[in-house]
Amino acid sequence: MEENKKYYRVGKIVNTHGLRGDLKIISKSDFPEVRFKKGSKLYVLLENENKYQALIVENARPHKEVFIVKFNDFNHINEVEKLKNLILYVSEDQLVELPDEEYYFHEIIGCKVFSDENEELGEIIDILTPGANDVWVVKRKKGNDLLVPIIDDVLLRVDVKEKMVMIRLMEGML
Repeated sequence: MEENKKYYRVGKIVNTHGLRGDLKIISKSDFPEVRFKKGSKLYVLLENENKYQALIVENARPHKEVFIVKFNDFNHINEVEKLKNLILYVSEDQLVELPDEEYYFHEIIGCKVFSDENEELGEIIDILTPGANDVWVVKRKKGNDLLVPIIDDVLLRVDVKEKMVMIRLMEGML
């Protein structure tokens, strides 16, 4: 495995399920049908060894608010106990290509934000997903964080290669 690969969080193993080595996983992926299909490769970070270990999905199914997943080579609850509470990752080369004007969080966080009058407003430090639309949290040099609703009237341009976002300030945003 290449050590210089980037890895991105797609879920968390929260518990075991039954005696045959199944695990309960909370998905943090917009593409669970890709992440948990038979043969998919996911990674866990083994902190004591400071390296990623690959796990291959044998089968998976949605169950209430989680996915029940069985990985190859794990056939008993005692073998999967050590995986509880670990974060699941995919490598950068496994990212699904997004449609135009859709972005991964890691592409947006760290972008500089400018007004349509070319005033630098700050840097995106977080993304909130409260419901109808995302809200980007912009750390300003002075003052409170700026909350930017991601709607057509506000978001004018995103350039992830240049790490730059242009917005139209609406009344009450500052």
